[in-house]
Amino acid sequence: MTAADTRVRSDERLERRRFVADLMSRLPQDALVVTGLGSPSYDVFAAGDRPGTFYLWGAMGAAAPLALGLALARPERPVVAVTGDGEHLMGIGALATIGAVLPPNLTVVVLDNAHFGETGMQPSHTGLGTDLVAVARGFGIPAALRVTDHAQIDDLAIRIRARTATTYAQVLITTSEPPRALPPRDGVANKNTFRAALGLSTF
Repeated sequence: MTAADTRVRSDERLERRRFVADLMSRLPQDALVVTGLGSPSYDVFAAGDRPGTFYLWGAMGAAAPLALGLALARPERPVVAVTGDGEHLMGIGALATIGAVLPPNLTVVVLDNAHFGETGMQPSHTGLGTDLVAVARGFGIPAALRVTDHAQIDDLAIRIRARTATTYAQVLITTSEPPRALPPRDGVANKNTFRAALGLSTF
């Protein structure tokens, strides 16, 4: 499928919250999850709050690089970044570093509705021709794939559990906007919960 197809094949776009819920239900208990700002945080929280989830509140572009740092620090645990196309595009250069080091326990999941959902639904670059899978491969991530069918969730979950290769998944989603499920906005509490999940002291 070409970049142009991502703009016109609405029949191959998935319902966002259902996809996230199904993916989260398949993650191993020790998985560490970093969410991009906005919809990814709402959807991961709606799927069930987990101590090993770090919700980003406004750090646009930081989901992938934060997940990269975690993956390098904790190679024994699967690390998953769940982010949106707009947030991800803000920090797209992080893929260069990910491609250079390729931690096998890292998976980047990009929920791509081809819009900047948090700023008014303006068309994003992925709706204007940017092919994120080609970009990821160009940065040196061979295991880059496009998800257009719920049946692909099992394969993605297997890759996450296996921790054998850095995986990049662009998930084509609709522009539907389910009710917001807001995780706690207490940054200190969020940090302490996550540190505890890592077996670290809290302060």
